[in-house]
Amino acid sequence: MVDHYEVIDVAMKVVGVGSVGTFCAVALLQADVDDPLFLQLKQARASVLEPYAGKSAYRNQGERVVVGQRLMQSASDMFLGWSQIGKPPVDFYLRQLRDMKVSVSLDTLPLAGFINYAHYCGWAVARAHAKAGDAAMISGYIGRSDAVDEALTRFARAYADQTEQDHAALVKAVKSGRIRTETKDAA
Repeated sequence: MVDHYEVIDVAMKVVGVGSVGTFCAVALLQADVDDPLFLQLKQARASVLEPYAGKSAYRNQGERVVVGQRLMQSASDMFLGWSQIGKPPVDFYLRQLRDMKVSVSLDTLPLAGFINYAHYCGWAVARAHAKAGDAAMISGYIGRSDAVDEALTRFARAYADQTEQDHAALVKAVKSGRIRTETKDAA
């Protein structure tokens, strides 16, 4: 499908915290004057789980990312793909650039809405995991007891506590001047 498009321009993209130190670019392609396509190229490094789970079965880390996205998403981007660029080769994955992220303001959500939101988040994660594994085997492993529910709850609480401790340490470091911050005017 991309063969129908011509590369018009490529620009480096400044990326978020999770991608610091990686190459990221946006490419403008056109099939016709009124048919632009923006693709994002993102460098794909080895998984952070590799030291614990072993090397990936995929030689191209971009392919690993793409296969994972296709497993988890019910419908993925039709331009989702992977490649290698340069010498030495650097692994990339590509996707259509569309910033259509939606978020829920948890601060203003009533308790019933929060519970409903948590339910659907859990459902989406469970669906992704079930799609990536054997749902019947996972269900059989979990069984009917509350052990998994309780373990996940303990983990979530410990994670939340750690996040609060990390934030308090950051605030303290900023107040002491050990870490400098900058603010932007909301103009």
